Amino acid sequence: MSRVDGRPKITGVARYSADYREPELVHAVLVSATIGLGRINTMNIDAAQRAPGVLAVYTPFAPLRLQPVAADALGEKYRPLQDREVQFYGQAIGVVVADSFEHARDAAAMIITDYQSRTPRTSLDAARPGTSIASPESGNRTILAPGVTSIDAALRNSEITVETTVTQPVQHAAAMEPHASVAVWRDDRLTLYTGTQFPGRAIAGISGALGLVPERVRIISTYVGGGFGSRVLPWSDVILGAAAARELNRPVKLVLSRSQVFGVVGHRSAVRQRVRLGARADGTLTAVSHESDAEAPAVGGWPMRTAAETSAALYRTPNLHVDQRQVTLDTPPTWAMRAPNEAPGAFAIETAMDELAVAIGVDPVELRMRNYATTLPGTNRRWTSKRLDECYRIGAGRFGWESRAPATNRDGQWQIGSGMATAIYPAAGRSGNAVEVRFRDDGTVLASTGVMDIGTGAATALAIVVADAVGLPVDRVVAEVGDTILPPGPGAVGSRATGSMAPTARAAARAAVDNLVQAASTSRRSPLAGSQTPVSYAAGTLRSGNERIAFADLLRSLGIQTIDAIRSSDDTISPQFAAHGFGAHFCEVRVNSYTGETRVTRFTTVVDIGRVINAKAARSQIVGGVIFGIGHALLEADPIEPSGRLAAANLADYVVPVNADVPFIDAVCLDGDDPDFSDVGARGVGELGTVGSAAAIGNAVFNATGIRVRDLPIHPEALLR
Repeated sequence: MSRVDGRPKITGVARYSADYREPELVHAVLVSATIGLGRINTMNIDAAQRAPGVLAVYTPFAPLRLQPVAADALGEKYRPLQDREVQFYGQAIGVVVADSFEHARDAAAMIITDYQSRTPRTSLDAARPGTSIASPESGNRTILAPGVTSIDAALRNSEITVETTVTQPVQHAAAMEPHASVAVWRDDRLTLYTGTQFPGRAIAGISGALGLVPERVRIISTYVGGGFGSRVLPWSDVILGAAAARELNRPVKLVLSRSQVFGVVGHRSAVRQRVRLGARADGTLTAVSHESDAEAPAVGGWPMRTAAETSAALYRTPNLHVDQRQVTLDTPPTWAMRAPNEAPGAFAIETAMDELAVAIGVDPVELRMRNYATTLPGTNRRWTSKRLDECYRIGAGRFGWESRAPATNRDGQWQIGSGMATAIYPAAGRSGNAVEVRFRDDGTVLASTGVMDIGTGAATALAIVVADAVGLPVDRVVAEVGDTILPPGPGAVGSRATGSMAPTARAAARAAVDNLVQAASTSRRSPLAGSQTPVSYAAGTLRSGNERIAFADLLRSLGIQTIDAIRSSDDTISPQFAAHGFGAHFCEVRVNSYTGETRVTRFTTVVDIGRVINAKAARSQIVGGVIFGIGHALLEADPIEPSGRLAAANLADYVVPVNADVPFIDAVCLDGDDPDFSDVGARGVGELGTVGSAAAIGNAVFNATGIRVRDLPIHPEALLR
């Protein structure tokens, strides 16, 4: 199905956060710190206050009113402007509000700040080792076979061992739409037009910062220009804009500059990982150890767990060791970015598996099949559904893996190689949510839920599920999303929105049909009432014996406009099961033997996600995920300078894949049912394509050149050296 919101988007009718206009709207611009750590001595704001159009200047010396951060709050552990401490380069230290964006921007540039600077901690190598994440949910654990005393002993006793250490720098979501908000206060109630992925968490964060009860905050986020994790939490810009609007009693718009997005909004942590594999001579794993040190800013952020859902879940092994450590640095906040833990984790384990395949001389696909897990390693829990073996088989066939050439394959100055890797992403986390389905007297059905469609096609999936349940064409179902005034929707995070929403939407639709039948059977004004034959419903029509009536005509005869039902759910899968999405990547690269330039020329990905709700959107999500992997492998890096400054905080220096970097991607979903997951059987897909795709590219580069690059991204100079 084509997107139900496709036409508004391509015609420019769709309104994103910064497109909203309000009477008496004013504009705010952030002032950013230009040191990485220290204290503000003074801020000279005289020129800014006298500048044309300026209404207010807020600083730590004249702050906006904010509440302290709750001890258990997610993300950032500080409030901007509440003290003179600078904890990272780019931190918001001021807000200028003026009658136009240009006036606010120009006045902000006039502020002169004097600092007392200290040297920030910016290097993983200098600050390692980190502190282990000690919670049971982190996946940190050691499983040993009887008689084995330690993971080191298990590795020593293995016939073959492989050890690899991989690194990657800071990465950014770099969504197309800059982060923006329009804050409007009426009667001590706040309405925010801002992009968000998780309405419940966003409202909790905003209401906590402003000292409001959550019921007094409404978020409207009908259209969002990408999220990839960056819009799960409300960052400093949203909170400061809302606080300024309250102080001035005027609607305030605040749009971050692109460079501010890179600093204010959480990024994926820099991370160093070590994987050690022990195996028998035939490649059967006897021990797996996966350790990581990840950037953990002092101001708070995402606790990266690279191994919990990759090495700890992928392959059968009697001995398993996982240690995920956090290294405290004075850097901007970190946060989840598409496949936040799993993409880096998969690069580590899938690179190591390729090295093991080379060491024992076995095909990489065959090696993975020899270690295929039918239960979650270390447990007796089987998966709700697992068709990874089919992904390998079908992907290899479509790609032509059997005819993979050796590393000596050349085409003039280009060296050609092929690589593969496995994809895995957790599916067990289903979000609580509610859906309302309403039959209307104009012949349409309205489906409403507060899920935010960040570009993944949630609104279209909602329309498809409800249309299927009520037996109507999709164009007669109106999907209403993106507003917290609607029944609470699932978070568009963790590839869980559709999998959480679909069963609830089906239940609500069936309940609405039941209410329609009940009204047709019992209302005195119903043409079908009093019939000796029970009333039934099919495809928009109610029947009793030889009588039939369309639901719109029934509603009009009853003198009512709608009949509806609402259903909510916080169901999770049975603890006896594990749930993941699975996939297999196959890719071909060409590496220029003179320049080191690497080009991805073919890519095939086959995924197992249970029931496919919308094949067109699902394929698009896989393609987008693989493109993330191309950037991960070959392009994306934002080094942190010793001053704490992100060196590539713009879209010129932070290089992401564009059309010329991306070949045709053969993306395939294995459609099927997963009744143990839900009665709809749909698991998530949005992040699965990102997991392992970088490793497939790195493995292909090795196959082409014989050079194993373990430090991402794989730049030409790494190969030339």
